[in-house]
Amino acid sequence: MIDKFLKDPKFLMGIFETMRDGLMVVDTEGVVLFFNKAAEEITGYRKEEVLGNQCTMLDTDTCVILSESGRQKSCDLFKTGAVCNKRCRIRAIDGRAVYLLKNATVLRDNNNEIIGAVETMTDITSLYMKELELEDLKQELRKEYWFMGLLGKSALMQNLYEQVRNAAVSEAPVLVCGESGTGKNLVASAIHKLSRRKDGPFIAMNCASLNEHLLESELFGHKKGSFTGAISDRTGRFEAAHNGTIFLDEIGDMPLIMQAKLLRVIEEKVVERVGDHNPIPVNVRLISATNKNLYTLIQEDIFREDLFYRVNSIFIQIPPLRERIEDIPVLAFHYLKKISIVNNKEIRRISPHALEVIQNYSWPGNVRQLINALEHCTITCKGDTIETSDLPDYVFINKKTEEAESNINSVKIRSVLSMYKGNRTLTAKHLGISRVTLWKRLKELGID
Repeated sequence: MIDKFLKDPKFLMGIFETMRDGLMVVDTEGVVLFFNKAAEEITGYRKEEVLGNQCTMLDTDTCVILSESGRQKSCDLFKTGAVCNKRCRIRAIDGRAVYLLKNATVLRDNNNEIIGAVETMTDITSLYMKELELEDLKQELRKEYWFMGLLGKSALMQNLYEQVRNAAVSEAPVLVCGESGTGKNLVASAIHKLSRRKDGPFIAMNCASLNEHLLESELFGHKKGSFTGAISDRTGRFEAAHNGTIFLDEIGDMPLIMQAKLLRVIEEKVVERVGDHNPIPVNVRLISATNKNLYTLIQEDIFREDLFYRVNSIFIQIPPLRERIEDIPVLAFHYLKKISIVNNKEIRRISPHALEVIQNYSWPGNVRQLINALEHCTITCKGDTIETSDLPDYVFINKKTEEAESNINSVKIRSVLSMYKGNRTLTAKHLGISRVTLWKRLKELGID
């Protein structure tokens, strides 16, 4: 039944006209033979204005060049046979620039002779403009607060930047310590990008994600048939990082037996694939990271002391977010703008009290948790300003707020209750306390 419809030209034309992507068919001379409704909406041209004319009238920057004799056609489609996911810009009929993702392929007859081409066009103008906004934001931040992906203006961060620069000029192993979410991977990447190995590979591996057998295979590679599932030879991360940098994240979670093998690789600068005994020389810069106290792990016989001294030639400690409160507004406004662009929201500011609550929270998950909180806010925010009521509940449960609870007097509670017309949830958020605490204080103070 479907074959009958597919052979019906009217049925096929109906499908082409309902497509959301623009569709254009041209002959071998570039004369437009078909132009669907979506193409009309994207370009602003009516099909009557396009059919029978050269496709160059769309003024595509990848198909038309300017020469002394004027606009000239420059198209390689009939030579290459296809164009895949190519970004281009066309000039719409009203003069505006429209950014497209273009795919095209030649059409052939029964004798395999080229008789024309079909092209689809997807409007990515809004996506392109978002990319420009994000790039402008990055350039703006780089002027004052941005350093190799790290963000902050505090003295602690300025000191961190200096440590990264100093580590980059050395070849010694680096140990980066810091709580989860502080950006240890960004520090490792920055050291690599500033080092003499910047043109070499940067290979990262999370040591906590695999058991010792899989971890050994990932780090050192294996030979075909060395264990069940080894259906082919595999290059390990150390080999892949040759003449570059290898970053071992969460090294404190590495099994003891793997620590011994890693120590040998560091000392001898060779690896042996699992199931093979031929040493393979490797020239790598080692950067390790952990969120654990390695001194404690050494005392508990969980981490080798000799390995600790080999990976710890240069030590870098990343400060947690709670120790650099002055960086929170910079981080919050930067990521809020970025998240707003991605989510098509027009959020421009954070209210003073909401910002105060954010700065008073201890952020155990550090920058990563702050980003998650802001993503929550963009969903709950109904206007252009993040208010206290938009913040996630957990930011109000904090040691700082618990210490301040006893200082919240009856006058303040009555004032805030009046402001929110008796709404206890909003009142608690405004005061920076939980609903349970508010209920207890109301009962203690005899406020109905």
